[in-house]
Amino acid sequence: MFDSPLSASAYDVLGVAPDVDDDALRKAYRLRLRQTHPDTGGDAATFVQVQRAWELVGTADARAAYDRGHGFGSSAAPEWSDAAGSASDATAWRAPRAASRDTRPRARSHGHPGGWRRERYLDLMREWVGRGVPLEDPYDPALVRTAPHHLRRLLADALAEEATARIVADLGMGYTVWHDVMVEGRDAGSDDKIDHIVLGPSGLYGVLSEDFGGPVGVRRGEIVGDGVVGTPIADLVARVRGMGRAAGVRFRGAIVVLPDDDLDQAITELGKVRGVPVAVVARSALSTILRRGLTGARAMGGNEVFDARTRLQQRVRFA
Repeated sequence: MFDSPLSASAYDVLGVAPDVDDDALRKAYRLRLRQTHPDTGGDAATFVQVQRAWELVGTADARAAYDRGHGFGSSAAPEWSDAAGSASDATAWRAPRAASRDTRPRARSHGHPGGWRRERYLDLMREWVGRGVPLEDPYDPALVRTAPHHLRRLLADALAEEATARIVADLGMGYTVWHDVMVEGRDAGSDDKIDHIVLGPSGLYGVLSEDFGGPVGVRRGEIVGDGVVGTPIADLVARVRGMGRAAGVRFRGAIVVLPDDDLDQAITELGKVRGVPVAVVARSALSTILRRGLTGARAMGGNEVFDARTRLQQRVRFA
């Protein structure tokens, strides 16, 4: 909560402007506590949000840190290495290490997680601000919060893809990952893509990273919620099936990854959708599901992994 470009800010939850003085901020907080307290007929979830908002902006130091770019505002563009992945001429994304002493081998990574949406966001943000108008920080939270919904959604999805990339990079050297993979038959630069393809001992999976800005559920094999647009699961399954046919590989499943706060359960397996096993997974549970595989999915032997990797390397193109 509060760390998505699509979610309400701490100031929104408290019902004040970002430049309100400290006394007015404190009064607003006390008022919102009374209004939302469950003992007086308020909503318990909103009451918790009010308390969390105050933790973020209730002191001078905390407020200054929040205003400098709490959450998504501190997420600068990712690093790229000069070494291109062998699957294409694309520059390879380099995952940051959790600690400077962490020397464990990483998963092989190809492509730009969130790259397509980052570039699209920056282009459209410049157009929205106005050509010739200085744009010192396109990720400034105060600026992002005022941008149209489609711009905030582009940034939210880019950040979601980058968060997934950091997780799968830590799976280890037995895994290979391709990011921002074009769907077969589509032109380069199309948003019709698979966010991540992950290959390892547990199988081959197509992964969609999403952030709808709030809680979602699953009904009749599809994700539903206030911020959900279209049919994410059906679209992912269609893309996975298309890539499987084009590359001559068999996917063990399709996985939708969402922020932890937006799901009631960490892992929800939906069974097969058009013949493809599907799971909706909280971000913190992604490593678990990729290491163990979906229920009923057969693990892949070394020769199978090698063959699938070779076929994908020859076929994958990036958005």
